[in-house]
Amino acid sequence: MKKKNAKRLLIFLIILFFVINYSFIDSFLNDIFNSREIVLVDGVIDGDTVKVNGTSIRLLGINTPEKGEIYYEEAKEFLQDLVLNKTVELEYGKEKYDKYHRILGYLFLNEENINKKIVEKGFANFYFPSGKDKYYPEFKKVWERCIDSNKNLCEKSKHKCSDCIKLKEFDYKNDEITLKNNCDIECNLNNWAVKGEGRKIEELNFSLSENEEVTIEFENMWTDTGDTIFLRDNEFKLVLWYSY
Repeated sequence: MKKKNAKRLLIFLIILFFVINYSFIDSFLNDIFNSREIVLVDGVIDGDTVKVNGTSIRLLGINTPEKGEIYYEEAKEFLQDLVLNKTVELEYGKEKYDKYHRILGYLFLNEENINKKIVEKGFANFYFPSGKDKYYPEFKKVWERCIDSNKNLCEKSKHKCSDCIKLKEFDYKNDEITLKNNCDIECNLNNWAVKGEGRKIEELNFSLSENEEVTIEFENMWTDTGDTIFLRDNEFKLVLWYSY
């Protein structure tokens, strides 16, 4: 009986130790798996990709315009000015590589998150294709701050129908949205664009009469792990956005 009581006491003490020290253990594990490396950025490919020792590093949490799109050059130049030929800290994400075999990570310079700064300045939207990580709340917050500043990719549309078109329904699981024209004028949405946080963009080419609504189907536009819809006018200015 004494041996059984001693065994129970030992189990209780072990459990108690882990409960008391959970925060310490959790912090310790985070330090291991989120450790940073000191690297020299020797090239900038575009607004969200750099080179370190000839290896491509895809910046996490952001998606900048592709070549040929508005603000592509500005985003690239902004990143070059920040990190090219500078020593920075590289923090890996939950997944170390993407499908293109690029390393995934966050860059820090003087403890400032460079990825986040690109979003704040309006040269990228936030982007978390593998699911929201610990930095997601910060990135969404700086995007909202960018919206308030009304600059670059966050600039509000001045189209006459920008306040008329509303997102009535958003069924991301089935890749469908319903847009409604709430005004008493006809709205021409030719060359407007719908996109998610990633690269894919679908152009709209139709008009909506007063109080008319339309349901549009897409293919693999949004993820199940959390994403955003961005609606932009024919000048790529922001009409509306919504995250889930």
